Amino acid sequence: MEISIMGDWVKNLMEDLPPAANSNHSDGHGSGARSAVRRAVALRREVERFEARWPEPPAGEAQVPGFSWNQLERQLADLTDTPMKAAMARDLVSATRKMARFKPSEMVLREILCLTWALLDEGFQPDLDPAPGEGPADMP
Repeated sequence: MEISIMGDWVKNLMEDLPPAANSNHSDGHGSGARSAVRRAVALRREVERFEARWPEPPAGEAQVPGFSWNQLERQLADLTDTPMKAAMARDLVSATRKMARFKPSEMVLREILCLTWALLDEGFQPDLDPAPGEGPADMP
């Protein structure tokens, strides 16, 4: 079950990566706007479910030391065992950073822990050369 959750999480996160430059056009019928609204509503529901499960901690709790997104990316890339995973670390941190402003900090922490888990999984070895027509967004 944990693997299924992780697969869904990675799939959702990979969907947040920037699309190819030529695939960002709407079809003229507003489907791009509708898609953006659907993603925003889905994100809001995800945040609400998370906050219901893990409410904000009481004020005054000890905080973890701060670090930058660049430091996180640098450390994750260094911990990986392949150049492909190091490149994925950069993309995943970028996607996480872009969505972080819409999420509670503990939810961002959970995503960082999950992407770390995926990147350090020795059984997960992505192909360096995806098949024609496939790219990062097509990963499970």
